[in-house]
Amino acid sequence: MKVVGAHGGISVGPDGATHQALEDIAMVRVLPNIVVVVPCDKEQTKKVTLDAVRHTGPYYFRMGREKTPVITTAKTPFKLGRADVYRKGKDATIIACGPLLYEALIAAEILAGNRRLAISYKLKAVNSKVDVEVINCHTIKPLDVNTIAASAKKTRAVVTVEEHQITGGLGGAVSEALAQHQPTPMEFVGMRDCFGESGNPEELLEKYGMGVKDIVEAVIRAVRRKR
Repeated sequence: MKVVGAHGGISVGPDGATHQALEDIAMVRVLPNIVVVVPCDKEQTKKVTLDAVRHTGPYYFRMGREKTPVITTAKTPFKLGRADVYRKGKDATIIACGPLLYEALIAAEILAGNRRLAISYKLKAVNSKVDVEVINCHTIKPLDVNTIAASAKKTRAVVTVEEHQITGGLGGAVSEALAQHQPTPMEFVGMRDCFGESGNPEELLEKYGMGVKDIVEAVIRAVRRKR
């Protein structure tokens, strides 16, 4: 059984709450033996589609509807169950899935002191630079616990970023893994126990706390909580 979920996240925009899938990952990943994948862009979606065809067993992957920035290329590797480090850092880790990986990478650059990006997103330049590691966790199940735990051990501060309820999705999966293998201060960027609404995708992301500004602030909070 192969299932493709469309209209993932709140950035579906004008279609409104009835068409915004915000709980699908949580519902699907508890099913035994199923694979759950959230590709970040069109290139990775092509690879995931082929992987789903080849895979033996149930497979669910989720797509958005709107056009999204292309982060990967045709040559970028994709391996089921392996999270990919797209930016190395030592002070904090952002673990993202889906199209919000782009916002996570932008937030990391702003935290590194990129004033031009900060101005373009109407943010103040950071006073103290934060060296952020960014992980593309496209496979929610099976989760790459080793890569996640190793990064958490190094940076000692983790933020998850997803267009999904913070309960049961990527954030839930990562926190479950770290609770067992590498307890770490965490912050969560995502929907907070509410439904969406109609609107411009960018405005909705900002309203519901999933914009670049929110990711930057979440990283700063996580870093402050380090022991």
